[in-house]
Amino acid sequence: MPSTLILLRHGRSEWNDLNLFTGWVDSDLSAAGRDEAQRAGELMSAAGVRPDVVHTSVLVRAIRTAWLAQDAMQMTWLPVQRSWRLNERHYGALQGLDKKKTAELHGDDQVHIWRRSYDVRPPEIERGSEYDVSGDPRYRDLPPDTVPLAECLKDTLVRVLPYWDDEIVPDLRAGRVVLVAAHGNSLRAIVKHLDGISDSDIMDLNIPTGNPLVYELDGDLGPISSRYLSDELTAQGG
Repeated sequence: MPSTLILLRHGRSEWNDLNLFTGWVDSDLSAAGRDEAQRAGELMSAAGVRPDVVHTSVLVRAIRTAWLAQDAMQMTWLPVQRSWRLNERHYGALQGLDKKKTAELHGDDQVHIWRRSYDVRPPEIERGSEYDVSGDPRYRDLPPDTVPLAECLKDTLVRVLPYWDDEIVPDLRAGRVVLVAAHGNSLRAIVKHLDGISDSDIMDLNIPTGNPLVYELDGDLGPISSRYLSDELTAQGG
């Protein structure tokens, strides 16, 4: 039985607007990001793509994006499941740093590798430093070594896949239309898995903010088709 999956990268955050590496730091949506989230709901409603269940990370920018999109569809009653496994990639010691200044210090090529490569991690964050979230109550029930010090996309894929298999796949197999409101890299991990994108080609994949990406999946959860609901937002990038 075919099923429908909607992937929605959160709207722009306050730290996006400041050009800072964010990762697991809990930056809220900016005014522009709230508008993007609402617009995403309007796009889904206009396209007749109405979710039955929502999955988000435990970061406020994803949670608020899902809620604003649901509100725009008049579907705030939808069941929502949240997991740290859908969090953005952990940017390690880069978290909180200005992207432009970091490129000036380390070079554009090195920063591009840290940001986009599949299996190269950025420098690790120091435990107890300003933007270390290991003591956050959201993660207190996790084993001590579970909260990362830094992640590459490969690491992100490894932690996202168990949630995909255990929580999202059962919803899809039950015939539910599933909305996943998450982050650029956790969604890149899902897209890599679905589309079988190579480790090298994934470097070129960007998922724009606030633009629902709709997959139609076959009975084996292989992609039949995929499309963004706004060509304009896709052209703008994210």
